Amino acid sequence: MEMQMQAVTTPQDSMGGGSREEGKRKTKWHGSVGGLVCAPREQVWTVVSQSSRLCDWMPMVENCTRLSGEEGVAGYVRLVSGFMFPQDDGDRSWIKERLLLMDPASFSYIYRMEASNVGLDGSVNSLQLIDYGDESTLVKWSFENDAVEGASEETFIDYLGFLYKSCINRIEGAGPSS
Repeated sequence: MEMQMQAVTTPQDSMGGGSREEGKRKTKWHGSVGGLVCAPREQVWTVVSQSSRLCDWMPMVENCTRLSGEEGVAGYVRLVSGFMFPQDDGDRSWIKERLLLMDPASFSYIYRMEASNVGLDGSVNSLQLIDYGDESTLVKWSFENDAVEGASEETFIDYLGFLYKSCINRIEGAGPSS
């Protein structure tokens, strides 16, 4: 498994709301994971670019519901729920995601997790498909998250890497869209 992690300090995003001191900086955690899928890039794209196929390749997702906007267009908002992260009360995890960019020409998209009950608010994720030749595709999933108070960076990055890698491993089995 290919995994990278690093912590950097960046200016605080002013889109998060609330009052913040000017110049306040917040630590960001970064990670990425990649995996090879034995299918052509175009076929993989039909699986990973459609919200209706999310449950096919994300084993921890039970539901994906459109909230607003048009799928595939920046601004599209969906609610994803399931057992992504264990909850003390046994409730399902939920994450409200907004599509920031979808570029079918480069087989990539970027989305932001706007609200959740799992501490991922503000997380920005990107998925990119790279033609690896011989009818195979390299899937690269990168993520950036504000540091989570009380959590270990290494444990957090490892868990997200494991979670996303399990999704990449299921893409091939999801097959082409029907």
